[in-house]
Amino acid sequence: MAEVRVCSVGDVKPGTAARFDIVGHSLCVVHVEGHWYVIGDVCSHGNYSLSQGEVWGDDREIECPKHGSVFSLETGEPQSLPATKPVPVYSVRVDDDDVIVTLP
Repeated sequence: MAEVRVCSVGDVKPGTAARFDIVGHSLCVVHVEGHWYVIGDVCSHGNYSLSQGEVWGDDREIECPKHGSVFSLETGEPQSLPATKPVPVYSVRVDDDDVIVTLP
């Protein structure tokens, strides 16, 4: 496993998500009220970017804009159909202004 810098804290506004392609991984970085989450950016139901979806901060979820599947930001598990498979979840930490993710 390797820790890599994905972005700066200012690159992802609170309540939003952004996509970053790092070392062969498409990552969806989500900032919710000072908490950071990183999941795989590709919906497990279809090849669509989750970072383009709506962030549901209170529920710690993100909705795929293509077919409406909702994924937990904490576990990657789908919370609604049509998706039935989870997306990867990555360990994330903030170090000063850097958002750092642990990749497998």
